Amino acid sequence: MEEKLSSVAKTFTPSPIQELSHLAQRCNAINLAEGFPDFSAPPCIKQAAVSAINNDFNQYRHVQGICDQLALKMNKMHGLNIDPLTDIAICCGQTEAFAAAVFSIIDKGDEVLLFDPCYETYQGCIAMAGGIPVYVPLDPPHWTLDPEKLMSSFTSRTKAVVLNSPHNPTGKVFSREELEVIAECCRRWDCVAITDEVYEYITFDEQKHETIASLPGMQERTIITSSLSKTFSITGWRIGWAIAPASAASAIRNIHVKITDSAPAPFQEAALTALSSPTKYFETLRIEYQSKRDFCMKLLNSVGFRIQFKPQGSFFLFAELPKDCLLSDVEYVKELIKQAGVVVVPGHGFFHGKSGSDQPSDESFRHQKRYIRVAFCKSEATLCAAAQKFGELMNAKGSPKLHC
Repeated sequence: MEEKLSSVAKTFTPSPIQELSHLAQRCNAINLAEGFPDFSAPPCIKQAAVSAINNDFNQYRHVQGICDQLALKMNKMHGLNIDPLTDIAICCGQTEAFAAAVFSIIDKGDEVLLFDPCYETYQGCIAMAGGIPVYVPLDPPHWTLDPEKLMSSFTSRTKAVVLNSPHNPTGKVFSREELEVIAECCRRWDCVAITDEVYEYITFDEQKHETIASLPGMQERTIITSSLSKTFSITGWRIGWAIAPASAASAIRNIHVKITDSAPAPFQEAALTALSSPTKYFETLRIEYQSKRDFCMKLLNSVGFRIQFKPQGSFFLFAELPKDCLLSDVEYVKELIKQAGVVVVPGHGFFHGKSGSDQPSDESFRHQKRYIRVAFCKSEATLCAAAQKFGELMNAKGSPKLHC
C-alpha cells in the first residue's frame, strides 16, 4: 500500500510531541511535553455534558447558542460586530477550524507566511492545501518581529499570514505595534490573516490579548480560530470555531460538514455553560497559570537554564539550555527522560531553518538546537514532582551529562 500513498501523506511523520507523551505514559515519566492540563475541568461544565448526554443530545447537532455567545464576547472584548447567523462556523476543535480556514482560501502555489518558531500543525495544513509555507523568523531571545524581514517575505504569490498570539512555543504576546505592522502588510498586499487565538484568556503581568481583526481594515480580511480546549481544560472535547466574513465562514462550514459533519453534540451543549462563565473564572485562570509559570521559571533557573524571555501568555516556557551545556536539545531531552523521568519537548521541531528563500548560516540558526519547551499546564502535584526529580538529578553524582 505504501506506493499508493499521496505525495503529501509521504511527507508526514508522527507528531514528536505526541510521541513524547506516549513515551511518558510507557515509562511512567512526568509529562511536561504535551500542552494538555492534567487537572480537572470545572465541575459545572462536566455536569453540563453529562446532563446533555442523559437528555439525549447525542445526534448530529448545531447549537446556535454558541455562535450567539461568541458574537457577544467578540463585541465586548474587541469591539467587533459579528453576525452569529452567518459569520461563525463551529468545528471539531481549533485544529479543524484552522485546517478548514486554510482549505477555504489556499490554492496550489499560494504562499503563506508563518512566524518561526511555530506550532507544527500549521505547515501540514498548508501542505495539504497545496500551499507553500514561508517562514519569517522571530529574533531571539525576546522573539521580536523585525518589520523589514516581514515585508521582504511578501511576494505577488502571498495569500495569507498565520498569526498565533499568545504564541506557542515562546509565550510571546504580539504587541500592538507588531500587530499594526502585520496589518499594514496584509492591507498593502491584499492578504488574509488566519489567527490561532486558543490562549486568548491566558495572559500574564497585565498583558492583554488583542485580535488583529480589531485593527482598521482587518475584520474583513481576518479568519479567527479558537476553541474551549485551553481555557476550560477540555482538550479532548474538540469544540472550536472560526469567525470570519460571511463568505469565508460559509466555506469553512461547508468544508467542516464534508469532513466531520458535526462537532460532538453533548459537548456543544456544555459549551453554553462554559461560555457563560463569570468574569471571576477568567481572572482566576490567569492568576493560577501565572503562578505555575513563575514556579517553573524558578525551577529551571535553579538548574542552570537560561530564560531571557518571560512568557507573556500561553502555558509554555521556551527555555535555553545552560550556556556550557554541550548537548543538543534532542540529546538533552533523551538524557532527561533516562536520568530524571521527566519529558519535555526539544525546541528544534518548532524551527524551520529558512527565512523566505534564503538559507541562513550555521551561526544564525545555532540557537534552534538550544531550546526546550516546557508545558506548565499541570497540577501542583505534577510540578512539585518534576521539581523533586530535577533536584535529585542535580544533586546526584555520576550524571555529568545533564550537569553540562
